[in-house]
Amino acid sequence: MAFDIIERIREDFPILQRKVHGKELVYLDSGATAQKPLSVIERESELYKLYNANIHRGVHFLSDKMTTLYEDARECVAKFIGAPSSSQIIFTSGATASINLVAYSWCERFLSAGDNIVVSQIEHHSNIVPWQLAAQRKGATIRVIPVDDSGALQLSELGGIIDERTKVVAITQASNTLGTRPDVRKIADVAHSVGAVVLVDGCQGVVHGGCDVVEMDCDFYAFSGHKLYGPTGIGVLYGKSDILDSMPPFMSGGDMVDKVSFERTTFAPLPLKFEAGTQNFVGAVTLAEAIKYVNYLSPALIVEHEKSLLDYTTEKLLNIPGLKIYGTTPTKAPIVSFNVEGCDHYDIGMILDKMGVAVRTGHHCAEPTMHRFGVNGMVRASFALYNTLADIDALVQGVERAVNMLR
Repeated sequence: MAFDIIERIREDFPILQRKVHGKELVYLDSGATAQKPLSVIERESELYKLYNANIHRGVHFLSDKMTTLYEDARECVAKFIGAPSSSQIIFTSGATASINLVAYSWCERFLSAGDNIVVSQIEHHSNIVPWQLAAQRKGATIRVIPVDDSGALQLSELGGIIDERTKVVAITQASNTLGTRPDVRKIADVAHSVGAVVLVDGCQGVVHGGCDVVEMDCDFYAFSGHKLYGPTGIGVLYGKSDILDSMPPFMSGGDMVDKVSFERTTFAPLPLKFEAGTQNFVGAVTLAEAIKYVNYLSPALIVEHEKSLLDYTTEKLLNIPGLKIYGTTPTKAPIVSFNVEGCDHYDIGMILDKMGVAVRTGHHCAEPTMHRFGVNGMVRASFALYNTLADIDALVQGVERAVNMLR
């Protein structure tokens, strides 16, 4: 994607026009949350102004209109990730809620004492802690796929990790710290050979190249809207229909029921069985608007642009003496995490902030990854479709200045 086009795209993002500490904002923290285009911001405002009414419950015009928009959003999400049916799309409050839904509902019925759950060494806490709690409840154990020094999963060891007592394999599509993109299909094939289900954390993957859940052959796929240029407080869980049908409800209340009496309650069919209470219907429709924006720009061109940013950043940063980049796999997502010898990651981040450059510092909700590489934190720059080479130049200049100050 030509950089003159990116300059025009940047005009769609109002926040990129502002200043912080008297400096032009350079936003390099999209891995935590992406900025929102004006079409998404205006769509959310329009929904509250013109169509706000509860879904699935009313026969009046506003309720009927919002219900249609909500279900259209479900169809939009299904097409975006390649789901065979919109009934396989469950709206949640975010990827964390999606993963917890599976960890409670599926594990409550199918996990037993002596079983094991497999995760990787580079997972986000949200794809570790729910499984730990499930294992504690049911008397199961956690097993870990290790990574090598480049951040690649050591898949040659899968045969000694995944066995006939493995019930769940939970794996990231792209590491939020290293950018590593595991071979999800290969992992899924091994997991399915022993009857285990596979959950993919798609938070970073879905925004950097998208996904096809059928091609992956994952049983569950989770992502958050706010990393995909959509609003906060909305997320998605995809699941294979037969598996979702076999699971008990995670939460109960209104709209997930079929019939209720004091003697017995029956539940609504998919996906409503897992959507108790009033859903974030405005968030769901606004997420669909964000997906339309991405589709309009072309996911393939976005990937090409982000790859050019990643290559340029890597080349420039490695010219700084003492700087080490963590995660060097050739197909990584546009995320660069690094440290500089003799400089604290937090101090670098604070100095960059004063220069208008927003990055993430700390353990990035991935402490096991930090332990693997022997550090307590890293500086992370994460890119999006609206970043430019000038943003990278500002980052590099800022790091150089921070190093000179701190040393």
